[in-house]
Amino acid sequence: MVLSQSGLWFRKRRFPCTIGRSGVVEKKREGDGGTPAGTHRIVGMLYRADRIAKPASWASAIRPDDCWCDDAGHPAYNHLTREPLGASHERLWRSDRLYDLVLLTDWNWPDARPGKGSAIFVHRWRRTSCPTEGCIALRPDHLAWIARHLPIGARLIVSPRA
Repeated sequence: MVLSQSGLWFRKRRFPCTIGRSGVVEKKREGDGGTPAGTHRIVGMLYRADRIAKPASWASAIRPDDCWCDDAGHPAYNHLTREPLGASHERLWRSDRLYDLVLLTDWNWPDARPGKGSAIFVHRWRRTSCPTEGCIALRPDHLAWIARHLPIGARLIVSPRA
């Protein structure tokens, strides 16, 4: 997958997408709203089994207590964990459909450096042109198509000029 100014490219198809409100950034920091430039790997796929069918054999179902730690001072920083956590985190089991299907990237993972950014995912968008907090977001049907065809470990190349 390649993210460029014209969208996200995968298998010779272009998919419109949204990125972080601060655009693509070379020096990612926690909370800056930037999508980190560079080559990342897709290291996991999560989905809401109560809402969608399993998108790939290697996907894991999200549980109601699953969360992602975004507290740079916590040992679980930038890792999947469970509530109750006692630290700042993002719930993965959401009432909206934003995280019904999530591709996990290896940005600042597995050996997370405090403050370098967390929870850089590929997920569904709220609507066209609505920026993310740093993730890449796609139309739900496009994300589902990509998930069905994506091997674990696939590269995600984010161009600094995207």
